[in-house]
Amino acid sequence: MYTRNKTRRERYDDKKSNAKTYPIGLCCINFMHDGNLGYLIRAAACFGAESVHIIGSVPDRNVLNPLSGSLYDYIKIKKYSSPMAFLDYVRSNKIRLVSAEICEGAEPITSYRFDYSSDLIVVVGHEESGIPVEILKNSDKVYIPMPGPGFCLNTSQAANIMLYEAVKQYEKEKVWTLTTCGKTKLTA
Repeated sequence: MYTRNKTRRERYDDKKSNAKTYPIGLCCINFMHDGNLGYLIRAAACFGAESVHIIGSVPDRNVLNPLSGSLYDYIKIKKYSSPMAFLDYVRSNKIRLVSAEICEGAEPITSYRFDYSSDLIVVVGHEESGIPVEILKNSDKVYIPMPGPGFCLNTSQAANIMLYEAVKQYEKEKVWTLTTCGKTKLTA
């Protein structure tokens, strides 16, 4: 149990030695609101994602660190100039994409089965324009059912649900291995 007599960074450093990492990344497209990116970094670090991939500009660390709950330094952040640059990276590394988008052909997350035969990246869209078509064409598409009167979650909330479900499914199929750096890592 962590107590508040340590700084946030001290608590993170203590927990890091036993933290799990999953072969999951999170990608977002140049948000309008820096808070959304900060919240994604925080969610990625909390759920054990390996990285956050950002298409477009990245605000300065001094902006994102407080928005991320001071977790900016605990997650790999990769930046891409365009959706095509991101797709080049995905293809060259044989990464599976799962995009959260309300669109034709999308499957409800409640019945979608994440495939861990390769690393995967969960993609969430821009607040107004969503996920670029070229990424959707190269992704499994899922949506989050919303039985209430609302029809669209905030992008950082959607990322939280996607990461939670991806980790939950991974845990059901887990195989434990130890990486060379002594950090526990889960692999399928």
